[in-house]
Amino acid sequence: MSQERLSRREFGLFAAATATAQPAGLTAQQVVERIQKNVGVPWRSATIDTFKAGGPETVVKGIATTFMTTFEVLQRASAAGKNLIITHEPTFYSHTDVVTQLTEDPVYQRKREFIEKNQLVVWRFHDHWHMRKPDPVTTGLIQDLGWTKYLSEKDPRMCVLPELTLGQLAQQMQKSMKSRTMRVVGDPKTKVSRVVLYPGASNPMFAVKLNPESEVFVGGESTEWEGGAYARDVITAGLRKGVIFLGHEVSEEPGMRLCADWLKTFVPEVPVEWISAGEPFWRPAA
Repeated sequence: MSQERLSRREFGLFAAATATAQPAGLTAQQVVERIQKNVGVPWRSATIDTFKAGGPETVVKGIATTFMTTFEVLQRASAAGKNLIITHEPTFYSHTDVVTQLTEDPVYQRKREFIEKNQLVVWRFHDHWHMRKPDPVTTGLIQDLGWTKYLSEKDPRMCVLPELTLGQLAQQMQKSMKSRTMRVVGDPKTKVSRVVLYPGASNPMFAVKLNPESEVFVGGESTEWEGGAYARDVITAGLRKGVIFLGHEVSEEPGMRLCADWLKTFVPEVPVEWISAGEPFWRPAA
């Protein structure tokens, strides 16, 4: 009888210890699993949408979405009580966040130390967010430009605006997006109406090939000797088109604001906030 009682006591102690060991609350991994369930596209086995720092078992106190997990964004997220940061772009300076060459880098070391000290978790959400139809990143840009009513029924990337000049269009876009370093190629007097949008890293060749009716290509950034050179040759070839580069961050940040709104619909347990990474560049006064 005493042996039976001892066994029950041991079982009770074991059960209590096990319960204590279990995370009390929603974990980062569980948030990711909800995203995978709700994103609406097949989840790829080969993807950059993975954890970049921190432990998936970490209990989530709050979520921040952002274009990029800069050191400043991490500081702001931590101060706001958001320990899961969902980023669209890399954390450690390369597309795949490979850090083998960074272990002795002082900037990397300080950033990693801050993440660990504050028990932050960083997870990237790029591939599958872009895969949704329509692309939420493009949708967010169109909303911030105030062009939703001009969206083409045939092409989810094209807006058909009332006719204006390329110069007027660039001025309006700069005001709407508050872009400090917008770059434009083309005659500012050219009359335009059909604008196609490819936020992020993009090339105006896309527009000429996939959207031949477009008159203005709007992108985030492009390698100057590739997309930039093609943009110049488009004009010289007499195609009377315009090219506008808003900046990568400026063009894609609105999509991560929409991501925060989307997450709130199926992660009600914790607060969700969008934190702007901010445009990194500025130009000196003329």
